[in-house]
Amino acid sequence: MVTASFRFYEQLNDFLPRARRGREFAPPCARAATVKHMIEALGVPHTEVELVLVNGESSGFDRLLAEGDRVAVYPKCETADIAPPLRVRARPLVASPARPRFVADAHLGGLARLLRMAGFDTLYDNRYHDDEIVAIALDEDRVVLTRDRELLKRRTLTHGCYLHALKPAQQFQELFDRLDLAASARPFTICLHCNLPLRSVAKADVLDRLPPSVRELHDEFNTCDCCGRVFWRGSHHKRMTELLAGVTDAARRLPAAVESAANPAPGP
Repeated sequence: MVTASFRFYEQLNDFLPRARRGREFAPPCARAATVKHMIEALGVPHTEVELVLVNGESSGFDRLLAEGDRVAVYPKCETADIAPPLRVRARPLVASPARPRFVADAHLGGLARLLRMAGFDTLYDNRYHDDEIVAIALDEDRVVLTRDRELLKRRTLTHGCYLHALKPAQQFQELFDRLDLAASARPFTICLHCNLPLRSVAKADVLDRLPPSVRELHDEFNTCDCCGRVFWRGSHHKRMTELLAGVTDAARRLPAAVESAANPAPGP
């Protein structure tokens, strides 16, 4: 056994017992323990970590711990300017100018819907098993969203986010803040049901699928080619726009050509 001291910073403390939060502590470590092994043994998923310093020097996850090592562990922060050689993963979660794509676990249906509303490609199916989520994330280069820390400890998983908040709107705000998503948002451009792009459509082409009141009041529409639903700026649009306004001004800058709303008419 060797003894190394650890200090976790910012939201990483939420994964620790209260007595270990915001302070240095020295747990016993197996002689062949790596930095990654001990971080996860202490309760913190490796996907939540962006930077590790051992004795003041940048370290990778695979470093073997030695007697007396002092380990400082820092969380992800996509707005922080951390040089690539210092990061513990090859690339950040959000590699500008690329827009991140997500896969949400079975308990985050509300968040998945909000992310689609904001224009982010987000896969969700409450029948997904953990193995499927990991496979999808790796095959399609997606960020896993979950409140299951054990899922994020999967060895092969490199990009994931643990959501600390419990309610969808709060999770939405948390994710926007952590990943600096505001500039990438394209509100009301993805079908909330199919997760596929919407396209603008002439009113005459969907007239027979609109309620009488909608025919009278609205002239701009979008449709999903998969499910056939029609979207317009209906009763839910204001609430959704207000929610988006809290995290980004993209909704206010949205071109009229792509405006739509979560007030769909069912497909044929």
